[in-house]
Amino acid sequence: MLKQNHRAWVEIDLAAIDSNVRQFKALLRRATAMMAVVKADGYGHGAIDVSQTALAAGATYLGVATIPEGIQLRQAGITAPIVILGATNSPDEIMAIAEYRLSPTIGQMKQALVFNEVLAKVNDVAPLPIHAKIDTGMTRLGVNSDEAVAFIQLLHHLPRLRLAGIYSHFATADDPDPTIMQQQHQQFSQVIAQLQGHGLNIPALHICNTAGMLMDQGQHHDMVRLGLGIYGLYPAPHLRSKVKLRPAMSVRARISQVKDIAAGTGISYGRSFVASDAMRVATVAIGYADGVPRGLSNRLRVSLHNKCAAQLGTITMDQCMIDVTHIPEAQVGDVVTFLGTGLGSDSTSTADDWAQLLGTISWEILCGFKHRLPRINIHVPQSGNLITPMRY
Repeated sequence: MLKQNHRAWVEIDLAAIDSNVRQFKALLRRATAMMAVVKADGYGHGAIDVSQTALAAGATYLGVATIPEGIQLRQAGITAPIVILGATNSPDEIMAIAEYRLSPTIGQMKQALVFNEVLAKVNDVAPLPIHAKIDTGMTRLGVNSDEAVAFIQLLHHLPRLRLAGIYSHFATADDPDPTIMQQQHQQFSQVIAQLQGHGLNIPALHICNTAGMLMDQGQHHDMVRLGLGIYGLYPAPHLRSKVKLRPAMSVRARISQVKDIAAGTGISYGRSFVASDAMRVATVAIGYADGVPRGLSNRLRVSLHNKCAAQLGTITMDQCMIDVTHIPEAQVGDVVTFLGTGLGSDSTSTADDWAQLLGTISWEILCGFKHRLPRINIHVPQSGNLITPMRY
């Protein structure tokens, strides 16, 4: 049997998740609930363990994108309310939602009628809790705001559905200029005022993501939905002063070979790097099939033995090369840190750093690490009932 001497892996600091959730919780009014968004396998951190940690730290709802993501959490024994933030429409999807006690997002009148019709054919099923989505400017899911009152009135008259929440989603909450966000919130507030004017029952209201929550406390309403922030990253640089977060993910891999090369030697496909002098080069067992973007070729910096090392040549599917000329102690089996704090080092590379180099966002970096990289939990909170941390 293969021992746990992984070639490459992702470490998840669950104590950081715990701390981040508690930091956000301290910024909320007592009456404001927190939804931990754990879609895409908890942004690559492991949805089950992140969910358990976030709930223990004070979150009360979970948000996912798909039905299988919700089912995975239910099968893990999680009983907290789970809201599906993505679209669901077919009878099979509706039946699965009801069976696993999930709460769908309803954003169209036709969708609501289909849900009610399908559920009406099932005996002894309590009304399904749903969250109605109003499109205030994201132009993704949700009913247009000028149709929202009629839409909510319809939902109140469908016996198989129970309106548990009304929400919208900010498109520019991470922008230092709050103008568009304020316009969206004004639309949302106008719809709510119209509903109140019609005497309709108003359930839980939520519109803020991590950035919106940090930007304006007056927009927290009954619940906030926190994604990126609970994983320890900031949606925008200007929000860093609002709360102290700890990144929860580190990515490490082992050296598989070390060799000396002569001046003029090319490295990797296309010879995008050619040594100008004699060098010592280490091959590391991780590549773009694991989630290290090929676009970082010749630009990436990693940590080894308390020192920074440059990545050389084109990153390949399963391997990449680094310059260890100045690290004579480097040898096969040594651990190289690609993302996170280096072992025994203060040097840190974050998903934000990678995103800036690539012209993308940190969300994409976190979600890009493939599942052939084992997730290893470290610093498990004492209240957790999770996997034993890996020792080196």
